[in-house]
Amino acid sequence: MTAFVKKYLKWFSTFLVLTGILLTNLNIYPINILFHGLGVVGWTIAGYVSKDKAILTNFGLQIPLFIIGFYKILFE
Repeated sequence: MTAFVKKYLKWFSTFLVLTGILLTNLNIYPINILFHGLGVVGWTIAGYVSKDKAILTNFGLQIPLFIIGFYKILFE
């Protein structure tokens, strides 16, 4: 799993986060939340697997914010 994380998950998650940021800057909503949120989940998994507390803290604490965004999209 560690080799997969180092080789693929971090880069794919980076692509998703940057795509989400681009879509936000282009005001393309709500798909921006989906891309960015999936990237954040990927980076959180990468931080957990590699035992990197800084990455885990940064991205892990973003997950509740994206849950709020998904909730607003689905239920409001």
